[in-house]
Amino acid sequence: MAQAFAATYQAMPWAAIFCSPMKRTIATAKPLCEAVGLQPEQREELKEINYGKWEGKSVETVSHDYHDDYIRWLADPAWYPPTEGELAVAIASRALQVIEEIKQSYSTGNVLIVSHKATIRITLCSLLGIDVGRFRYRLGCPVGSVSVVEFGAHGPLLHALAERIHLDERLRSLPGT
Repeated sequence: MAQAFAATYQAMPWAAIFCSPMKRTIATAKPLCEAVGLQPEQREELKEINYGKWEGKSVETVSHDYHDDYIRWLADPAWYPPTEGELAVAIASRALQVIEEIKQSYSTGNVLIVSHKATIRITLCSLLGIDVGRFRYRLGCPVGSVSVVEFGAHGPLLHALAERIHLDERLRSLPGT
């Protein structure tokens, strides 16, 4: 998927590439970075949601072992975190710090941000004025997708949401994507 992205988008003029410091985002950014000669700028604020005690557990296990917390989180993850995990509003706050840094440093040009599904959806909700507590139910964000936001005089403008035209049918249909 990262190779397909790089092949499709390497001709664009890239001003910068930011990514989460997690291995999978670094690996995803790498092909484009190599193709365009940029180093990825890693930011902790772009990491995936901290699922706390739920990390690595199945939905069934979480629902059984942390039932009340799970029900509250399903209803409103903005204000009810996974058990000992992170609130959606906290994720929005930290991710928007990077967005502000980018807006200050790169007033023109294309900037790629490579992050994670929940973080991307929460950030997009926050930018577009959608309740971040609804991030799981308002925006789809399949693996390997691209969303495009332009920052102009009237604020953020969403040009593309979860586009995967760069992926062939085989990659788009992989389990978990």
